[in-house]
Amino acid sequence: MRIGFSTGSVALNDIRRGLAIASHLSAKAVELSALREDELEPLLGLLDSLETELRHFDYVSFHAPSKRHRFTEADFVDKLRPIATRGWAIIVHPDIIENFDLWRSLGAAVCIENMDKRKEIGRTAAQLEAIFEKLPEATFCFDIGHARQVDPTMMEASLFLKMFRDRLRQVHMSFVNSQSQHERLNLESISAFSSVSRLIKETTPVILETPVTANEVEEEIANANEVFARRLLAELIPGETH
Repeated sequence: MRIGFSTGSVALNDIRRGLAIASHLSAKAVELSALREDELEPLLGLLDSLETELRHFDYVSFHAPSKRHRFTEADFVDKLRPIATRGWAIIVHPDIIENFDLWRSLGAAVCIENMDKRKEIGRTAAQLEAIFEKLPEATFCFDIGHARQVDPTMMEASLFLKMFRDRLRQVHMSFVNSQSQHERLNLESISAFSSVSRLIKETTPVILETPVTANEVEEEIANANEVFARRLLAELIPGETH
């Protein structure tokens, strides 16, 4: 699996430090985070100067702000257009979309993320299906922690992966607690996530949104790999089921 980190989870509002921590030998993917609106323009202004650091990664994505107050929706989309030109996925929360015509202009760069229980839309596969009907080229960012928080049985998680498997572009992974905060992977979440890991292609990038220090990066990547260990075992042992 291509596993890496969100810069926002390892170094809040410090993109260079986040990249330094995320550039671990075992990390092959990274998500540049502008989750807060005031982070967007500074990060966009830094992109050209980050080319050397970004060469370390096989996969790069960009998380758009989760709320919009300062910019009109048209300005917001225009600011994201250079990211689409780079060919990166732009992770978008569905509740910030009002004018679907604007977002359709970004094509397949728009990567819709399923939401946690705080949000009124985007929590279920049925809700996302309605979004994708309006954004037919959009891809899918599957947040497995959000899916488990919304439905601990992992039935909804399985439905997401079956319905949108052809759209799946990347996975967000973390333990999401009852207050919708991201925490490090634990045995409980590893076990739950393993139950649907067979539905995730090995080539799909996994972005960890877990808050770790530089000294904890290797251990957390190992925890994420453990999620997929049962699938590998099933491939080795005929008849193994999940």
